[in-house]
Amino acid sequence: MLKTFALTLAASAFVAVAATPSYKVSLLENAIVDGKQVKAGDYKVELNGNTATLKHGKNVIEVPAHEETASNKFATTEIQFDNKNDLQEIHVGGTNTKIVFGGANQTAGGAE
Repeated sequence: MLKTFALTLAASAFVAVAATPSYKVSLLENAIVDGKQVKAGDYKVELNGNTATLKHGKNVIEVPAHEETASNKFATTEIQFDNKNDLQEIHVGGTNTKIVFGGANQTAGGAE
C-alpha cells in the first residue's frame, strides 16, 4: 500500500512539473523587467501562476507575469518593449500564447 502511494505521489509530482509552461526566448538587447536589469541573451521563460522565471545560465530572475491567449497564432516570436526599454510582452511564435509582464494594473495601458 505504501509503495502504491509513493508511486502515485511521484507520478503526480511529475505531471505538475510537466504542466508548467516554458518557452525559449532570445533577447537581442538589454532590457528591464519589473525594475530588474536583464542582459541580452538566450533565456528559458517558465510561467508558474502569476510569476515568470527567466533563466540564463546560472542567473535566475522572477517577475510578475501572466499568460494570455490571443485570437490568432503568432507567426514568429515577438518581444515588445516600451520607450524606456521595459519588457512588456512576449508573443510566442507558432502559438497564440502571449506572456504579459507586470501586475494586472500594468496591462491596461500596455503596448498592443
